[in-house]
Amino acid sequence: MDTAQDGDLIMLIAPEKKHMLFKLQRDAEMQTHQGVLRHNDIISTPYGSKIFTHLNTALWLLRPTLRDILIHTKRRSQIIFPKDIGYILLRLSIRPGSRVLEAGTGSGALTTALAWAVGSSGNVYTYDRRNDLQSVARKNLEKVDMLDRVTFYLSDISEGFHETEVDALFLDVPDPHNYLPQVRAALRNGGEFGALLPTTTQVSVLLEALSDFGFLQIDVCEILLRFYKPIPARLRPADKMIAHTGYLVFARPDFQG
Repeated sequence: MDTAQDGDLIMLIAPEKKHMLFKLQRDAEMQTHQGVLRHNDIISTPYGSKIFTHLNTALWLLRPTLRDILIHTKRRSQIIFPKDIGYILLRLSIRPGSRVLEAGTGSGALTTALAWAVGSSGNVYTYDRRNDLQSVARKNLEKVDMLDRVTFYLSDISEGFHETEVDALFLDVPDPHNYLPQVRAALRNGGEFGALLPTTTQVSVLLEALSDFGFLQIDVCEILLRFYKPIPARLRPADKMIAHTGYLVFARPDFQG
């Protein structure tokens, strides 16, 4: 039976569907407007169970998914949305054991997803010029026990990357076209490259540079996500949707002898 243990990252769902994510710590307590939660009362409880505060408010105990973790990522910068991250992982073919490089780190949402996907046998190398952002990302990764899968560099990527022969490389920077020589030097032959850009003007500049630097299989896409109200008698689209968040560009370098 899968039960919550001391040190687990757990999620509780309150009656009004509010989500709470936190780590269990023996003898600790959490004060909420629903009442006091004693961690000892949660430890050894099966996931999927109802637990109760001292005010007898019922909460649903779950193990958080990657999407839950990303949505609750603490941030000091705009994060890449889960709807985009899912496709990025697919297109970059991230799997256990992969060596993946990204810049910039930001608040670490994509870093967290990459670390989740490469598993304990892989590694993520992340670059940023801002120490304050990487500090937030470190704390986010530490919270989900994946800090040991990530190598941080406080560095300007114009000076190049420390790694070579990486399986995939993703840039979340305003001017990725300026760093394609560095990208080619870091990627293995046939490796996957991706970038996120907010405007079509930036995409056009990148497309021209990709062609100039010998990249093939170039794709540009935009992912729109629309939820529906889950009410059987009145099933219809939700009033709001997550529409444009950025353009995704993917490519692979041609062979370098």
